[in-house]
Amino acid sequence: MGNGDRVLVTGGAGFIGSHLVDALMDRGCEVVVFDNLSSGSLDNVAKWLNNCNFKFVRGDLVNISDVREALGDCKVVFHFAANPEVRVSSVYPEFHFTQNVLATYNLLEALRRSEDVEVLIFTSTSTVYGEAETPTAEDYPLLKPISVYGASKLACEGFICAYAKSYGFKAIVYRLANIVGSRSRHGVIVDFVRKLRANPHELEILGDGTQKKSYLHVEDCVDAILLGLSKIDGSFEVFNVGSEDQVDVLTIAKIVAEEMGLDGIRFMITGGVDGGRGWVGDVKNMLLDICKLKRLGWKPKRHSADSVRLTVRELLSHIC
Repeated sequence: MGNGDRVLVTGGAGFIGSHLVDALMDRGCEVVVFDNLSSGSLDNVAKWLNNCNFKFVRGDLVNISDVREALGDCKVVFHFAANPEVRVSSVYPEFHFTQNVLATYNLLEALRRSEDVEVLIFTSTSTVYGEAETPTAEDYPLLKPISVYGASKLACEGFICAYAKSYGFKAIVYRLANIVGSRSRHGVIVDFVRKLRANPHELEILGDGTQKKSYLHVEDCVDAILLGLSKIDGSFEVFNVGSEDQVDVLTIAKIVAEEMGLDGIRFMITGGVDGGRGWVGDVKNMLLDICKLKRLGWKPKRHSADSVRLTVRELLSHIC
């Protein structure tokens, strides 16, 4: 992809989507961002608003007529629009059905009627694996998500595979580890920074503090997505995207405190639910096997702890 290629990015004003937009614009692409701004912000793409190669369309994938107009002449669609908050699914499961499954179905119906779209790229999640053996490869035989969020993403994967094979376009699914970096508005790092700004003397930690996961900086994530796109072979491909190591929640808390220059903080570990999880549906141990992408020439530039530390530094001047 490069100069003159026209692409659509759903959720392009959001965290990962806006970083992808930056990379695509730098490559000389014509970029259409489609976003309802429920979790994204125009501030994330503000520097492109007056660029002739950029177009912003405010719309909602729940309304199929909105996206049909945005698709015109786009050869590649990056589908990043979703409700990214895993915790909300235990209380309001309909949010993830509507904003993930129904929204993806509507997009696929629009693609089915398009004569221009050749490739669809979808950001899925490591939570589709559930509590799997680690490191978890793409061909892991038992996909048993334990959150409605993970289930909704797995349902989207199924629809995308079926539509790609039935209607003649290519599709790539990226199962993402915890992606962190500037512009992020949710997740454990953002949560800790906000809590410590409100009370620099103690920090509540959900769960038992031992939850251990892979964290990847958003710049590495975007590099992986674009590399996979350039290497697609069959009609449907799945890639894991993550770091090669893990970091636990208590260590993240200590990194955040250190970067904020805070000493003597009292860590209030809640103990969590269901064996120390932070919330219902929280996967305690996650590490992806990323050998498939590495064989194509990609690898993360940073370890998990380094990505966390860089993210804290990026966020401190922006989170109020």
